[in-house]
Amino acid sequence: MRAASPITSRPARRDETPDPAGFLSDVKTLRARARKHIEDGAVTDDYSLNAKAAVKVLNDALATELVCTLRYRQHSFVAKGINSDPIAQEFLVHSNEELAHADLIARRIVQLGGTPEFNPDKLAKLSHAEYTTSDTLDTMIRENLVAERIAIESYREMVRYFAQHDPTTRAMLEGILAVEEAHAEELSDLLH
Repeated sequence: MRAASPITSRPARRDETPDPAGFLSDVKTLRARARKHIEDGAVTDDYSLNAKAAVKVLNDALATELVCTLRYRQHSFVAKGINSDPIAQEFLVHSNEELAHADLIARRIVQLGGTPEFNPDKLAKLSHAEYTTSDTLDTMIRENLVAERIAIESYREMVRYFAQHDPTTRAMLEGILAVEEAHAEELSDLLH
């Protein structure tokens, strides 16, 4: 059974699909625009965000991922106690996943014509999360959970910022957000 059209309440027909000529540029126009600013790489004339502002947002996210990578990694090495081995391994897994996020973000920054910020002197200032050290597993788990919750809120805001203006960046951030939510759930489980 065919779905009813929301406008006419009658069955939709295959031959009633929208005419692509109404929203697609003609091929000559697409080709001319592609050649006009070839040095701009992935940033085309229809990119509706300020690319420099987008790069700034992404460099803050990059710094956050790198700080989290280092915090998790440090915690994986100094974790001690009767239950420390599996928790230290979890910290190392999270560290590697945060580094993979940083790589994705850095690549996107370059695609948008920016330069990824890896200067150690600037990372802590740009990061949304803090770099903390700890002596106990419980405090390590809690500090990492706080950082994950900060990342979750930050990524949700970034997803809204990029929304329909930059679907490529939005999709990348949504993927990262899903992993951050999984990290938070795993850390929360360790506290119980």
